[in-house]
Amino acid sequence: MLKVVSYIICPFVQRITGLLEAKGVPYEIEYISLKDKPRWFLDIAPNGQVPILITEDNIALSESDAIAEYLDEEYPLLRPEVNQSACRARQRAWVYQGVKLYLKQCSHMQSGNKETFDERQVFMHKAFAKVEAFLKEHTATQYFCADVLGNIDMAWLPLFHRAALVQKHTGTELFAGFPLLQIWADNVMASGIAEKSVHQKFEENFTTFYLSENNYLGGGNASKDSGCGGSSRGSCC
Repeated sequence: MLKVVSYIICPFVQRITGLLEAKGVPYEIEYISLKDKPRWFLDIAPNGQVPILITEDNIALSESDAIAEYLDEEYPLLRPEVNQSACRARQRAWVYQGVKLYLKQCSHMQSGNKETFDERQVFMHKAFAKVEAFLKEHTATQYFCADVLGNIDMAWLPLFHRAALVQKHTGTELFAGFPLLQIWADNVMASGIAEKSVHQKFEENFTTFYLSENNYLGGGNASKDSGCGGSSRGSCC
């Protein structure tokens, strides 16, 4: 059986576990502490970061892009029609757009004050605007350009899951002003894969880390004055 080595709130890991859940591929998962990395982990992780996927042949793979590519080569594609070269290229492009926002979202949620939060939000909104514009130009579907889940949806799943938790606990809508993006996020979340792809204490750990009193979102003011009605990889995961 495949094995995933993870840290509880890492978005890069959730991209992989979400993909495994969507494909229906069985796997086991082991969680480690990044503050006290075990020796066996350091021996197989070339950069000391998660995720690590250990194949059934006991080969350790690192980097979420490489792991996702391996899973598509070894297991059935979520959307076989994407096998055409042009479709694959577009899929990779939108996957990349999501993955490159993971650390940006981490920083955004960790903002210590309103000024920093608003500054970082400008960058996030520029990225969201591109998605919104693309969705406006294409036929409405349940997920990203399809009515079945695909790799793009799984790449954006960590962003959607964290935004949903921020809204649940603070009332802050990180996707405010982007209705089509919000609909897409809601549909992906309604699939139930988000909850299946994380540790049972994910929400508890997430809120403790990102919504603490030391962060702007945890200070009780974000939903009122952020206009929300309107680092390094290791620091995030």
